[in-house]
Amino acid sequence: MQLKTNSRSKLKGYMVRALFPVLMEHGSFQDQTASTFSLADEDHTLANSLRFALNQDPRVTVCGYSIPHPADARVNIRVQTTGDPASEVFKDACQDLMLMCQHVRSTFDQVVADFKKTQELEGAEDHKTAQDLETMSIKD
Repeated sequence: MQLKTNSRSKLKGYMVRALFPVLMEHGSFQDQTASTFSLADEDHTLANSLRFALNQDPRVTVCGYSIPHPADARVNIRVQTTGDPASEVFKDACQDLMLMCQHVRSTFDQVVADFKKTQELEGAEDHKTAQDLETMSIKD
């Protein structure tokens, strides 16, 4: 999915920490191109989506996630980049994922509205046909 530059810049105000209240970054101060992000109270749903968004970014060389233990509601996402700080790439992936979700939601809402319109039109046509049949049976 191609993102417009102005769409991404509009989302720069969002903080990743607001999206994930319990976010920890494990990495090195010397090498900021590789980090592991630990998200509390998350599972495969978000982790796989973020992994997909991260792997779409050409700045990412390696990305994967793991769940340390099935009883622990925690996800570790490992990101290695070509040179940009991993935290910035992670933030961009979160913003890209938000844009994808917004697109899916707006497309779904539009299709549902279109479906409801066609159902109303078909219902009106069925009602008119039933009235015509009643009129014909009365005349006969």
